[in-house]
Amino acid sequence: MANLYLEIDDEVLSEAAEVLGTKTKQDTINAALLDVAKRHRRLKALEELATMGEGGDFDILLDKDNYRR
Repeated sequence: MANLYLEIDDEVLSEAAEVLGTKTKQDTINAALLDVAKRHRRLKALEELATMGEGGDFDILLDKDNYRR
């Protein structure tokens, strides 16, 4: 774990803590960073699914006979 000295906007930090349900500054910052990383992973996965859909990878699901294979 890295020790850093940062100047952080107290109002934004307070708002983030309220949204994230955290109590300490460290917990708030760590939770916010984790949230950003998770959002990025989900966005990347969604983009991959969209590409698969455009490529026809899910067209088999359009045929109701193949729905529950």
